[in-house]
Amino acid sequence: MNDIIIIGGGAAGMTAALYALRSGKKVLLIEKNSFGGQIALSPRVENYPSIKEMKGAEFSDNLFNQIDDLGLKWELDNIQKVEKNDNTFTVIGEYATYSAKSVIIATGVEHRKINVEGEDDLIGHGLSYCATCDGAFYSGQDVAVIGDANTALQYILLLANYCNKVYVCTLFDKFFADPTLINRMKKKNNIEIIQNIALQSFTKDGSELAGLNFINTKSKNKVNISVKGAFIAIGQLPKNDFLANTIDLTKNGYIQADENMATSTEGVFACGDCIDKKIRQLTTAVSDGTIAAINAVAYIDKI
Repeated sequence: MNDIIIIGGGAAGMTAALYALRSGKKVLLIEKNSFGGQIALSPRVENYPSIKEMKGAEFSDNLFNQIDDLGLKWELDNIQKVEKNDNTFTVIGEYATYSAKSVIIATGVEHRKINVEGEDDLIGHGLSYCATCDGAFYSGQDVAVIGDANTALQYILLLANYCNKVYVCTLFDKFFADPTLINRMKKKNNIEIIQNIALQSFTKDGSELAGLNFINTKSKNKVNISVKGAFIAIGQLPKNDFLANTIDLTKNGYIQADENMATSTEGVFACGDCIDKKIRQLTTAVSDGTIAAINAVAYIDKI
């Protein structure tokens, strides 16, 4: 029997593990894919207090090593269901079943698809959602980034360091990113910004991406861009469907949690990008994880 099971190994989940372990609780951290979450894919972290600049992967590795040294138990599994019976939670995974006195959900979000025909077939064949992971494959080539917020601009700046040219393709005529990122992007001479365009189709060379075909939303003119690499960064979606019968979710699938990170089911807490909130940053993720763990510990101590 675990004291606390944490589902999700991103910044929020690992911070929750840190505080729970330091409180002397027996913690099991379950991650579906790999530890680190979204921040592990960020080329640079520049807005975390006391850290001027750090790679996202370095931040994640440091946090994992910190909790591992405290005696963390962890598993790789895809959780299918969470059930409560009296004061015990049963967490059912694809490979095993686990039990605990409390559960913290930190499942984060997944990349939003652009939903254009042929998208799935081109993933790994010129189309990607992660410039940090795949950008180096296009060194010296022309690439495109579709998106207008922080993640998109981080990708654009990263790609501009080693790609010949980066096309920035946005649906609107403004950016929704930090001003510092926008200013840095506009100073790069190998970045071309094309706004008010909507993706209509892909051009392929065999099974590989060869270009992007847009329409200007104002003039209705066609805009065709020849690239072998394109990165889609248009937001994220929550991954909480497996919790629909356990806790209350919003119509968009985010978890409803109060200021204590408590959900509608006593003993279940949630933290990070998976909850319904306006601001999703690294600092807010670790704050959520801290609050969730402290309250989960308090819950366990009183039952």
